Amino acid sequence: MEARGIKPTSTIFNALIHTSLSSGNLLTALSLFETMVASSEGGYKPDSDTYNAFISAYANLGNKNATESWLTAKKESGFSVDAQTYGFLIQCCIKSKKYDDAQNYFDEMILSGLMPNESIFENMIVMYCQQRNPIRVKDILKLVVDSRLKIDRNTVKKVVDLYGGLGLVDELEELVLTLTESGQTSEVLSMVHCSVIRLYAEVDRLNDVEYSVGRMLKGGISFGCEEDVEKVICSYFRAEAYDRLDLFLECIRDSYKLTRSIYELLGAGYRRAGLSEKLNAVVNEMKVAGFS
Repeated sequence: MEARGIKPTSTIFNALIHTSLSSGNLLTALSLFETMVASSEGGYKPDSDTYNAFISAYANLGNKNATESWLTAKKESGFSVDAQTYGFLIQCCIKSKKYDDAQNYFDEMILSGLMPNESIFENMIVMYCQQRNPIRVKDILKLVVDSRLKIDRNTVKKVVDLYGGLGLVDELEELVLTLTESGQTSEVLSMVHCSVIRLYAEVDRLNDVEYSVGRMLKGGISFGCEEDVEKVICSYFRAEAYDRLDLFLECIRDSYKLTRSIYELLGAGYRRAGLSEKLNAVVNEMKVAGFS
């Protein structure tokens, strides 16, 4: 490096270490670290980012002992534990199912005055969902909203699945309001709206279905998948509420394009009910839509 006129720095060594760790070449990364430690000049001594690189690598592997060993080394070298480090530690503990330790690190982080980032909040939500603890999930969601952060779709799906699996309709209703007010993405909002609609449709609460659909459409959100639309249609068929079904289809027509599967479901339902006029209308619509 120096023979080429490049003066080594901690930043350059850190980049090399990151590259080695990313490619799974741990021995090279450790060799680079030892070179930094042995350097007589202060220009490329290990810094906080150096230790975080190894903490992150072992955290990704779920190796809690090695992760915490590098944490100890970082502290002994005079570096403080920053938000990024806490994030790696929490991630590692959750990955290795050491949930109490993850909680302890999170609490320690909050007490130290450090603000968790989106990734840390999401990891904590995932952990509480794995523990089936809706109260803790709600607490973290409040922190996320208060911090004006975004939550990714996969994390929200875990919350939705938890609430839905436990039959917590009121909590889902509250989640709709919370995520709407916090300006989450339309994809996330669609998932939460549809989860509420789906629960109501499964128990044939048509008034609640229609209110929830109207609320979603009013907010500029549309159905995200045909399965949810089909569940609503099935609910109308079970209740023999054919006129209300017509109104539902008319309401979503501008925001959702009916699929072949949905047309076939409508056709089968009308055929069973002996509603030949409606059946013929569906067949004609299918032809116009290109589903001959």
